[in-house]
Parts: sequence; C-alpha cells; structure tokens
Amino acid sequence: MPGARGEYVALASRGLVYHLKATGSELQVLDTSPLPAIADGDDYESFALTSRHGKLGAVWADRGAGKKRPATVHAAPFSFNKYGEADFGAVTTARLRAPYPTGDVRHASDISVTPSGRLVISSASDAGDDGPFTSAVLDAGKLSVARSGKVRLTVAKSPAVVRKFKGVKIEAVECLPGSGGKALLGTDDENAGGSLNSAAVCGK
Repeated sequence: MPGARGEYVALASRGLVYHLKATGSELQVLDTSPLPAIADGDDYESFALTSRHGKLGAVWADRGAGKKRPATVHAAPFSFNKYGEADFGAVTTARLRAPYPTGDVRHASDISVTPSGRLVISSASDAGDDGPFTSAVLDAGKLSVARSGKVRLTVAKSPAVVRKFKGVKIEAVECLPGSGGKALLGTDDENAGGSLNSAAVCGK
C-alpha cells in the first residue's frame, strides 16, 4: 500500500480483498472485504493501487476468456473506513481485448500502474497444463487520480503490444519505480514450473 509501510492489499480470484500487515516474519490479515461490481463468472487475477496528491486509486480486472469474453477493467477511489474495511468510491468500467496472444487468451492476467499513470497489462494464452504458452505486455491506457480523489480510467480500444513472450504464461507484472521502466514479470507455466524475470516494458 502506498504510504503505509508493511501493509498490503491482495485480491482473491472470486473478488475478496485482503488487507494485510507484515511484522517481521509474520503476516496478519487485518480485514477482508468484497469488491464492488462483481458479476457472474468474473475471475480476477489483477489488482493495483496508485497514489496521487495523497489520494489512492484502485484498478482491477476480470481476466476475460477468448474471443467471446473480453477483460472488464474497473477503477475507483480507494481507502479504508474506520473499521478497517476496504472502501471503494464510484466505479468506472471499461472493456479490454488483447491484440496478442490469440486463442485461449486471458486478456488481463495482471495490471500495474507506472508513476506517470500508464496502465501496463499482461495478457496470456493458456492451452492447458502442458501449454503451449505465450504472453504479451500491453500499453493499455491510463489511470489518473485528481486532487479531489476522483479516479479517471482510460482504456485503449487498440492496446499497443510492448513486447511478446513465447513459451511462458505471464501472470504477474509489477512496474518498479526508479528502475528506468523495468518490470518484474512472474510466470506460472503449470507443469513446466514458473519463473521470475525482469524486462524494460513499463516506459515512464
């Protein structure tokens, strides 16, 4: 969580938000709350927070599936109420179709937001536990937080493919501040294991 040392927000696939605090080697669950705007069949693999003007904005997405189901990207102001529960403001929603890969594609397998507000999204094709796998990182739009706390989400109708990755299924992307545009990329390659790598895919 930006501005809260040792605190994290994690999201489970069915839409449950966990507020976590790390102390030494222990991790405490402070609270759990549901996402707003959950729809039947949603399967979430991505969640990110960004901070501007002392205000937090959250962005998350149902991953989508193939040609018939694009990803649904949501964004909202974010805070915790006096009970420690996640509090989302007005939700903005947009659809996202990844131009690559095709076939059994998860249009949004993870999301990260750069310091300038660019929306960086990974997409991945999963044909089964033995693959073949292929992935991409997309320049997918922009997320901004006004001084008032209002969040604005812009998703590109034709997201730009920043880089393609063959043979791996990227399910984690995290742009690293001060790294010159590098991101940590985590893969889940099923029977082939997984990997953690870095690549310059975030820009400014």
